[in-house]
Amino acid sequence: MTHKYASGQNVYYEPTFGNAAARGKYKIVRTLPVENDHRVSYRIKSLAETFERIAEEHQLSAE
Repeated sequence: MTHKYASGQNVYYEPTFGNAAARGKYKIVRTLPVENDHRVSYRIKSLAETFERIAEEHQLSAE
């Protein structure tokens, strides 16, 4: 499996139902290794927050 997005790329984040995270524009900080469950994940950061989040690829779309 390969990552669809690259580090430094801007994306739109849509959190899953029940997640208190803000949806909106984020930047890919880095790609994460693909685990045994084959989920493709990223570390993302919003300009409005001081911390990073982990998001799965299905929660992201190109901006």
